[in-house]
Amino acid sequence: EGLRIAEPQRWPEDLIAHLPALAERLYADARAMLERDPAASHLDEVIMAYPGYAAIVLHRVAHHMLRSGVRILPRVISEYAHSQTGVDIHPGATIGDEFCIDHATGVVIGETTIIGNRVTIYQGVTLGALSVRKGLAQTKRHPTIEDDVTIYANATILGGNTVIGRGSIIGGNVWLTRSVPPGSVLMRKPDAPSDLVAGDEYII
Repeated sequence: EGLRIAEPQRWPEDLIAHLPALAERLYADARAMLERDPAASHLDEVIMAYPGYAAIVLHRVAHHMLRSGVRILPRVISEYAHSQTGVDIHPGATIGDEFCIDHATGVVIGETTIIGNRVTIYQGVTLGALSVRKGLAQTKRHPTIEDDVTIYANATILGGNTVIGRGSIIGGNVWLTRSVPPGSVLMRKPDAPSDLVAGDEYII
């Protein structure tokens, strides 16, 4: 997504103009959460009671504002969401449609993360950087998660060059700093293979 610099004091009008599109995406997020969570019984329950959904709502607004050239307020919104839901999503993170955060607490998604469509993540997941050196501020520091990926509780995925291939499943407590091909299944166990092949199951 390219950065759009709104005219001074025109970003509120820009946000209002895009509210219908944002609402459509957010309803798709809510429907995805209803479909994927056996504990969810109604769409209204997801919208009114799920902290993961609240975090997504605030992120989508903050992200749009940031793309419009607003600087400080998106961070204020993201930190408010963090304090209320336990989900820390930098407003710069790019997140696709039908996104689901189940249980929410302890999730961290860094600034340059790119998440595709129909991705589900669980509590405690970190999508972070391998290094926090200030000199890397303008580089892609956080991973790319392709479409239809599921990441289970407390998995940590680090690095701007790390790509989780489409349709992969990342098991709980996995620590991952390298890319995996589409269709992979990763779980924890010693002696991981050195080469990853699409569609294989890996115990790492």
